Amino acid sequence: MKRAGVFLLGLTLLFLPATLQSSDHADPINLEVLESGITDLFAFPDRDQMIVILNTRRALTAPPPYELEPFEFAIYMDLHTKVTIDKAEERARYGGSIANPEGITPDVTIKIRLKKDATLNNAKYEGLQNADSIKLFTGVRDDPFIFPKFFKKNAIVMVLSIPFSSFPKDQQDWILWGTSTRLKDGVQIDHVGRSNRSQQGRFDFLNTLPPSKHVEAIKADNQTRARIEDFLKACLPPLVNAFQPLFKIRPYDYFPDVMIYTKQYPIGFPNGRKLTDDVAALTCDQGDCPLLESSYIDSPQWPRATVNDKPFLKEFPYLAEPWPSMPDPQPASVSVSSALGSLRDSAVFFSEEITKICTSLIMIVTVVIILVVLIIAIPVWLITRWRYKRANA
Repeated sequence: MKRAGVFLLGLTLLFLPATLQSSDHADPINLEVLESGITDLFAFPDRDQMIVILNTRRALTAPPPYELEPFEFAIYMDLHTKVTIDKAEERARYGGSIANPEGITPDVTIKIRLKKDATLNNAKYEGLQNADSIKLFTGVRDDPFIFPKFFKKNAIVMVLSIPFSSFPKDQQDWILWGTSTRLKDGVQIDHVGRSNRSQQGRFDFLNTLPPSKHVEAIKADNQTRARIEDFLKACLPPLVNAFQPLFKIRPYDYFPDVMIYTKQYPIGFPNGRKLTDDVAALTCDQGDCPLLESSYIDSPQWPRATVNDKPFLKEFPYLAEPWPSMPDPQPASVSVSSALGSLRDSAVFFSEEITKICTSLIMIVTVVIILVVLIIAIPVWLITRWRYKRANA
């Protein structure tokens, strides 16, 4: 009975990414409002300024108004936690090493609220000297993510130019992360640290946690995932190949999802992030390749695009002018007949695959579970789409 429960959980995890909306451009979290989904965090120097950019709302094409007023966006900086760079693996993967991740807390807090047209409502700075010298731009600009699927798309951006003199004298190390929070109940919706971290399906649970809790949460979650993997290895070996890339916790994963920015060596991903950094390729070099593979899937271009679709500006606010507005594309409609056809095809597919690898009894139970999940999921999905269309009619 316990194994059946573990298997059902594993099956749910395997199907989950296909049904969820995304943020961080590809984050596996469900968003009721796309404006609450963070897409990028950048940090790089420009002369005597630290430039920090926090973006939200993926694949934006529509004009305002936007649903931004219910949310608050924040950038946090830990200035006290020591960063070392002597471990080559962690330096290449995360920008450095953090001896005490549980001690990460913000010394600097920047909170930003936006109006419906993406202009500034208000900004609050805590822990920074000479806050009056900080420049802040908010609005709609070209999405700077170097990824074909999001070319000719916009994002809602918050660009800060912070004098290094606003920080303690001789400050060498920064630990940064960003969040979006729903104002009415204070619930954290999304989190961003090092790029292409929380986008990975195995880290979906980190989006609502502070960085000090990340390593503990990864360790706890790995116990469940290890049991799922053991069951799949015993009963459904082919599914292990699907499970591992998406959900398996790696030995190097026990690290908080934060961006390290240190003056101990030149800035460039994963030490901070410049606008020109090709994070899909850089993170694939360290073992996380789904984003790179998706960049090929989403574009017929060869060779693969490695620069943005619009040139970046050399001066503040650095991001290119936005693409012309147009209505957001409508989701593809699915008829009842096509949904039933998909149900039939799915049942046939899984029946054939399971026959190859399981006993007859397990095959029957598995097929029944799959059918029940699909039979429930399709009507719920159709009803949800009908309500959505009715609400937006």
